[in-house]
Amino acid sequence: MIADEWFSEELSAAGRTAILVPANEGSKSLDAIPEMVIALRRQGANRQTSLVALGGGIVQDVAAFIASVYMRGLKWTYFPTTLLSMADSCIGGKSSINVGPYKNLVGTFHPPQSVIIDPMLSLTLSDEKRIGGLIEAVKICYCRGAHTFQEYMGLGPQASMPVEKVEKILTCSLLAKKWFIEIDEFDQAERLLLNFGHTFGHAIEGASHFKIEHGVGVGIGILCAIELGKLLGRDYARVDRVETLEEHIRHLLGGILGLHERIAELAVQDVVERFRADKKHGMEYYTVILIAESGEVELLRLPRETESLSLIHSAIQNGLESISVPKTRTIKAHEI
Repeated sequence: MIADEWFSEELSAAGRTAILVPANEGSKSLDAIPEMVIALRRQGANRQTSLVALGGGIVQDVAAFIASVYMRGLKWTYFPTTLLSMADSCIGGKSSINVGPYKNLVGTFHPPQSVIIDPMLSLTLSDEKRIGGLIEAVKICYCRGAHTFQEYMGLGPQASMPVEKVEKILTCSLLAKKWFIEIDEFDQAERLLLNFGHTFGHAIEGASHFKIEHGVGVGIGILCAIELGKLLGRDYARVDRVETLEEHIRHLLGGILGLHERIAELAVQDVVERFRADKKHGMEYYTVILIAESGEVELLRLPRETESLSLIHSAIQNGLESISVPKTRTIKAHEI
């Protein structure tokens, strides 16, 4: 069993032996993996062993990666314990491991045999953790299309919700993600659209030294992506759902204590440099997921030129400022 260290007392009381994983980015680094592999071997794990993972996204990344490479592959079961992992990452089979300063640089596809979700666990989470999960859920639902996004918004998602409503949001999000996985399991086409907000978000996470967590970083990243679309001349005025998405993300982020202070500590140029280093870019272009004027998300490749980088810099600056000062004046493309 691989589990979040949060469960150490419960597991000990139940007489279970587990490899406990601190819930931080250092745990999902390539440097930390060998120690956990050795611990698994010392516990006698063999090719017939079934691994059980209990925890959030970091535990999931570690468990999925180890299960995929230990003795060339173990079966495993996942119990997600955060709203983000319940709503998004628990299905799809991807592991993402950091290498040095590079986030999610290596990984594998190795789906669990089964996923067991208990929405009651959402009641143990902080508002910030629940908000991060909702942001990933709305991202998936928005990417799936107008009908699914409307269904999600109709559930009245907010940080504090009864378990019954959490369950409906999880169902909506997971069914939407299931569609992407079934038609593009290995991230070659449609599933790439689920990176909406992620390239900006990962850069923001790293630049904050992970004081800004993943789901929150993705929320800010979505706002940056919308700003980049505007800077490229896209007019979203005729698409109500773009404004609805913006307002919903800002409303969710507004409920996080201390977020403005963490954003104020960010250096925009540091975010830009981390954006440039993202693994999804090519040698001659930057890959971004933006909203088209139709309201649908699309993959766009911007040439690796000074003009593109200036637009990206402005989009990040505008996105960050829009959280602290809603409806702030944006920098227009012709002003750059």
